[in-house]
Amino acid sequence: MKLFNDWKLITLLCLTLGLAPFFPEPHIVGKIRWIAGGANGMTIKDWFDILFHGFPFALLIRLVILTLKKQDSESIPE
Repeated sequence: MKLFNDWKLITLLCLTLGLAPFFPEPHIVGKIRWIAGGANGMTIKDWFDILFHGFPFALLIRLVILTLKKQDSESIPE
């Protein structure tokens, strides 16, 4: 569980796996545009691909929320 709370690892995953391949645009950006355009013609492989490249960003969002909740609970006086 400690790996899922490691800022360095999650940042590395986002910058590598999450954005790869980098040219001509990050793969996840193309998939999000495709979904925003109606997802016409997307196959199971494409949906799996969006989950695969989006997973590091989901971990990052989760870690940000947990950190904010922890800071908020620490700032409440007892």
